[in-house]
Amino acid sequence: MYLICSDLEGVFVPEIWINVAERTGIEGLRLTTRDVSDYDVLMKQRLSILKANGLKLKDITDVIATMDPLPGALQFLDWLRALTQVIIVSDTFVEFARPLMAKLGWPTLLCHGLTIDAGGAIAGYNLRQADGKRKVVQAFKGLEYQVLAMGDSYNDINMLKEAHQGILFRPPQPVIDEYPQFPVATAYDELKVIFENILTADRGVGELRDGRSTEIHSFQI
Repeated sequence: MYLICSDLEGVFVPEIWINVAERTGIEGLRLTTRDVSDYDVLMKQRLSILKANGLKLKDITDVIATMDPLPGALQFLDWLRALTQVIIVSDTFVEFARPLMAKLGWPTLLCHGLTIDAGGAIAGYNLRQADGKRKVVQAFKGLEYQVLAMGDSYNDINMLKEAHQGILFRPPQPVIDEYPQFPVATAYDELKVIFENILTADRGVGELRDGRSTEIHSFQI
């Protein structure tokens, strides 16, 4: 039985922090896990910038409330969820995610949490667990699922490596260059081709459109 673990930002919705940067004009908030591979370093930098500029949780959630899923994302997610179970595994925070989950039809989300002080400022962040994306895949594999995973950034790589098949969706070029073992899709139609081949496979062997067969772990487009 198959199960899909997917990143959220960059796959189904725009990058939250980039939108906050554009709204506030603070260029330092444009950095994401596409740019910085160490998530702890990135988050400490973000919190320092928020504190220096007096930004609170509401300033960020006000931006998130204006955001919509990426064009075609909801239709693709609905299509995929009709085929098999989809779990969103994200390094976002539950305090950020609720309006985005509503716009995506409330898929299951596993993410982190924030510590908010009495004045409404973000005082810290609380990881659900270290290396959580990889461990989610590992746990589902322990339940005898064939796990497929997709993401776009450095912080998704451990998840993609742990899955039976990892897929990069619209990643930056440095990620493509560093991890050539993963197939790359740049459009939802390309993802559909990949998933159709895998999910209709018999015991892990998919039939490509030219008639060739390929094992899940080596599937390419």
